Amino acid sequence: MTRRSELLDAAYAYALEHGLAGMSLRPLARATGTSPRVLLYLFGSKDELVGEILARGRQDQLTLLDSLRGAPFDEVVERLWEHISAAERRGTVKLFFEAYVASLSDDPGPWRDFAHQSVRDWLRLLREAQPAEAPDVAEARATRTLALLRGLLLDLLACGEPQRLRRGLDHVQ
Repeated sequence: MTRRSELLDAAYAYALEHGLAGMSLRPLARATGTSPRVLLYLFGSKDELVGEILARGRQDQLTLLDSLRGAPFDEVVERLWEHISAAERRGTVKLFFEAYVASLSDDPGPWRDFAHQSVRDWLRLLREAQPAEAPDVAEARATRTLALLRGLLLDLLACGEPQRLRRGLDHVQ
C-alpha cells in the first residue's frame, strides 16, 4: 500500500469521526501522523483531499449496493437497513448526510453531484429488485422506500431509538 493510500484511509477514518465541515489540515495531519505539507503534496489541495475522502465513502456505498443486486425487494430493504443502521456505522451515516446536504449548496465544491449520484444509485438498486413490477410502479415504490430509509436514518442520528425506527420500517413494508 502506498503512503498516499494509507493517508487516504486514515483521513477517511478521521472524517468518519470528526466530519468534513470546517476540517482543518493541521488537526487532520496530526491525527494521521503526517504534516499539512505532505497532505497538500499528495492530494493537491484540501478540496481535492475532501473529494477523495468522499469518493472513498462512495465506493463503500457502491460496494454495499452491488452486494445486494439480484435479491428480492423486501430482502434488499431489510439488508440495507440492517447495514446502514448498525451502531458502528453512525460516522458513515453522518458523513453521508453531511456530503449530501453540502452537495445541494450554491457552491458545492468537492461535494458536487454527491446527492444526485447517490439518489440515482439507490433508486436503480430498488427498481431492479422489483423485476415483475411495471416500471412506473417500481419507480414509485423505490422512491417512497428511499425517502423512508433516509428519513429513518435522520431520526436515528437525531434520537437514537433503533427499536422504534425498526418498528416503523416493519409497519410500512
